Amino acid sequence: MTHHTNLRRIILATAAPLLAALLPTAALADMASDVKAVNDGWAHITYEIKGSSTQTKALDQLAKQANTLVARYPGKAEPLLWAGIVTSEQANRANFFHKLGLATKARDLIAKAYAIDPRAADGGAALSLGVLYYKVPGSPLAWGDDERAVKLLKQALATDPNGLDTNYFYGDYLLAQGDKAGARAYLQKALRAPHDASRPVWDAGRRREARDLLSKAG
Repeated sequence: MTHHTNLRRIILATAAPLLAALLPTAALADMASDVKAVNDGWAHITYEIKGSSTQTKALDQLAKQANTLVARYPGKAEPLLWAGIVTSEQANRANFFHKLGLATKARDLIAKAYAIDPRAADGGAALSLGVLYYKVPGSPLAWGDDERAVKLLKQALATDPNGLDTNYFYGDYLLAQGDKAGARAYLQKALRAPHDASRPVWDAGRRREARDLLSKAG
């Protein structure tokens, strides 16, 4: 055995454990990047694309992209959460006959994410599930549930008490319940949330929505 062969084996033996340790980190970095692409795509469609049919077509493409991530990263909460959020957005824009079916699909996807990690995305899984439970009508027409919704919304607030989304949606919920004073408090807190330079389109769009709701709660 030559000196070079020995040296090569020593290098490989040393490098293998290091590469094995780095691979999960690299995979997580790839997942974060892939999930952010869906996140940014959703914000672009929601806040920048005009025209209902154009938005619907763009959401259909984004849903395929999100579903690909679910398959690529099995057992991970964030891809499931964003697949659910995109499906929920499709439900918002669907006609009467498809709305409930899409909302139910979104609920099931987000519930899977929540079961994996209730605190995923700074409480985003709990928040998104809570939003669906108060936005969808209750029985006998559907499965909406205000009691379950408020429990999930409060759980999300406990995870991210100063967040833009958590405070916005709790304010929205309170306004829907007729509690204008409570809604104002949470919407004002939402607007005091730190700006997120990594998600500028979402940040600006959600703040516009918060200001619009605040004017209705005045």
